[in-house]
Parts: sequence; C-alpha cells; structure tokens
Amino acid sequence: MITRRNAVFGLCTLLCSVLPQGVSAGSGRAVVLQIGFGSNKPPYVFEAERRGLEFDIVVAAARRAGMEVQPFFAPMERLQGMLQQGRLDGIATTNPYSRLKAYFSQPYMEYHNVAVALAQRKLVLNDIADLSRYSVSSFQRSRQLLGPQFEAMANGNPRYREEGDQQIRNLLLYAGRVDVIVGDWRIIQYFNRLLPPDLVARQALTVYPLFPATPYQMAFRYQWQRDNFDRGLEMLRKSGAYREIEARYDHVP
Repeated sequence: MITRRNAVFGLCTLLCSVLPQGVSAGSGRAVVLQIGFGSNKPPYVFEAERRGLEFDIVVAAARRAGMEVQPFFAPMERLQGMLQQGRLDGIATTNPYSRLKAYFSQPYMEYHNVAVALAQRKLVLNDIADLSRYSVSSFQRSRQLLGPQFEAMANGNPRYREEGDQQIRNLLLYAGRVDVIVGDWRIIQYFNRLLPPDLVARQALTVYPLFPATPYQMAFRYQWQRDNFDRGLEMLRKSGAYREIEARYDHVP
C-alpha cells in the first residue's frame, strides 16, 4: 500500500534528482558547477588566463542557462576519474567514445585532428591503420576519443604513447624521438610558436588529414545539468554570441 508518507518521500527523491542541489525552484540564484578542462591547450584553453575558444563557449553557454562555471584544470585521464568519483560536475572535450557513464550534451565544437611528421622522413600515411608502422605520440584519452579504428591501431602498436602535456608532442617530433604526432592542428601550431624559431624553420612538416572533424561534448553527472547546458548552448548560438566568441580567436593559430 502506498502511504501518504511514502508518496511524499518519493516526490522529494524525484525533486532532488531534477533540481540543482542547494537551489530551490524559482530562487533565481545561479548554480555553481565544478567543470574540468584539459590542461593548457591554446587556443582552446589558456589555463593561466582562464580563457580560450572552448573555455569561453562552455562558460557562456552555462551562464545563459543560469549556471556559473568554477573551472578545474588537469590532464584528461585525471578529469575522467574525478567525474566518475563525483568530484566534478562535468568535464569538457569528451564524447561517448570515452565510455564515461555520464550525461552527454549536444556537440558544442569540433577539433580538427591530424597526423604530422617531419617532411624529410617522407612517410606514407593514407589512413589511420598506416600509423601502426610508426612510433606515435598523441594527446591523452585520444585512444578512445578518436574512434574505434584509432583505438585498434593504438592497442596494437607498442610504440604508441599519450601525453598529458601536449607541448611535449612537438618536442618529441622535432627531436626525432617519435615518427608521428597526432592532435588538433591549431594546438600543434600554437605550441610550435613556443619552440626555438630556428628549430621549427629548418624542419618542415607534412600534415596528413587522416581524421574527420571530431565533435566534442560536455559530460555531466546529472541529467538536469546536461539539459540546462544544452538550452544555454542553443541560446548562445541563436543570439550570435557563439560566433562572436569564435571571432575573438580567428587569428590565433
């Protein structure tokens, strides 16, 4: 028999799963979310400055939905673990390939990942499977995030590695420590600007567009967080503010 007490308890449980903790319906107060971002990866995330193309879009979309972002920066492997442990409300730059048990938002931006090698090596790379013949350095969690074909290559390649600090990839490539690096071309270009100019100038690169554009999503602990973010993202796009954010970084490589 369903008693009045049980019915009230059930209703309270339902509300707790739908409404943000610490905020009552109609309170008008912004909800603060702890959101994880990958370590410094310009132009998407300038960690020290708390800005960037991706960072600004996530913060603006959340704000449109009445949520404030409190950022936490760390390598992706750590962020994923923290989300699963309930220590973060959400993380950026992920997708369902990650196998996270989370609520995924609509895609909010795309990265354009490529394979890059020193031109003097004259490597032949026609598809992702060809990477299995070479030593490869990629970004953390790319084994999952870049899809099943890339994951199969990574699992079968004993010379495959991932870097938490993406600048390390560029250094490994120019030093001849790896044959190929994989990452978003804008991030690779940006970190090249931080290397000695003569090192970059005397070693031309070949870029291999092996990957389709990678759409990235937010992963949240709770459905209400995801739903609110999606509404905020839609408002951001319709208002034209999304494009305004993009324009701020158009001339950053």
